[in-house]
Amino acid sequence: MDFQTLSNQRQNHAAWRLLSATHAPMICSFLHAAFIAMGARAIPRPLLASKLDDHLSRLHAAAGDTLYPKSATAYLDDWASDERGWLRKFYPAGQDEAHYDLTPSSEMAIAWLDGLAPRDLIGTGARLDTVFGQLQQIADGSQLDPRARVAALKRRKAEIDAEITRVQSGRIDLMDPSEARERFLLADAIARGLVTDFRALEQNFRTLDRRLREQIAAIDAGGGVLPDCDLLGETDEARSFRAFRDQLMSPSRQDALAELMRKLAALDCLREFGPAGRMQRSRDALMEAGDEAQRTLKRLSDQLRRNVGDQARLESRRIMHLMRDIEHHALALRGKVGDGAFMEIDETGPSVGLPMERPLFSPPFKPKVTQHAIGGRDADVGIDALFRQDLVDTTRLLSNVRRALQTRRQVTLATLAAEYPIRHGLAELSAYVHLATHELQAAIDDDRTEVVAWTDESGCRREATLPLIIYTA
Repeated sequence: MDFQTLSNQRQNHAAWRLLSATHAPMICSFLHAAFIAMGARAIPRPLLASKLDDHLSRLHAAAGDTLYPKSATAYLDDWASDERGWLRKFYPAGQDEAHYDLTPSSEMAIAWLDGLAPRDLIGTGARLDTVFGQLQQIADGSQLDPRARVAALKRRKAEIDAEITRVQSGRIDLMDPSEARERFLLADAIARGLVTDFRALEQNFRTLDRRLREQIAAIDAGGGVLPDCDLLGETDEARSFRAFRDQLMSPSRQDALAELMRKLAALDCLREFGPAGRMQRSRDALMEAGDEAQRTLKRLSDQLRRNVGDQARLESRRIMHLMRDIEHHALALRGKVGDGAFMEIDETGPSVGLPMERPLFSPPFKPKVTQHAIGGRDADVGIDALFRQDLVDTTRLLSNVRRALQTRRQVTLATLAAEYPIRHGLAELSAYVHLATHELQAAIDDDRTEVVAWTDESGCRREATLPLIIYTA
């Protein structure tokens, strides 16, 4: 609250302008009588003008002179102008007749004037308890340590047990009548403040709606992105309002409030305030204000959703126009382009790899090595085979498999050996097995076997029995 801020508010804040207006007593007394005292929120223009005529007539009769020469409708139009901002002029849905409602600024100014009146009872004790209660709830609700949370609950339980013990022993502490009046006035002030807060809440909704509309308009100017349609209803204020309205409209809350009003009406110390009628009016005003705020939020959300939808349709139409322009240009250039390539693109469409197209994991093939003698014990086996090495070209084998899979989805090793004869015997078969387990997509069925045959360099037919190996595309 520095000098510059206050100077700016004095020039631009509607509440300050109302307090410094020449006719402030007449304006504030009328707005208080028409809206706040009656709990009204939307008054048709003819009815409000009639009330203002009556108000001005009483003032002229009391003064014996015409203090305010303008007509009632002229005053209403002046108070609802942007330069004043003391009334909000609007047209309810489906109606052609203008209505008026207080702005939060004018209600704030009238509430400040109402606070200037001397008060018979100043409830400092109840307010201090409210402050301590709020701080305690924040501290308990923000505690992450389970032991501290349990300790706080045990402390409250001990206090309740002590209270129960005192009541059972006949020691009942009654609230002092002055304290009861103090707490009732505090509760009534909070309830009336809630009605005031609803007007400010609706104003905030309208301000946010205006900001989102400006964002949508910026798209037409070539910048910005479409806002979220649900942004208006996802603000902290909107969520807080919905939680409050749910509690207010809850049948259990309604029954509890009715029971409380019945009990308060029976207290002699509160009889002068008329607690039942006073709280009933506050509850009715809260329900009406809550319904109006809910209707405002729904109306603004629907209107914003329509605007976003219209903008999306315009964007789709603009894209269609661009595609039509491209087609027209392509038709205009048909026959004028040479035979050679005039443009190169990497792909005509994106390649999509779906997760379900990937093969499942296949455990690697583990060959079984058995020990048995080849031939008789004294058979003459040459040791040259141990030193003879054959070079197997795995690239050729890969090419064989891929060519075979060009015309089918799968192929077995025996079929490969038949179409592409084995040249290097068991070494080449081992290479095929290695490709099946490390390089290519293949399935190996240990429960089934197949016979792979080939002819060696000497023209002798050889056969090998292997587990069924199937290469897949």
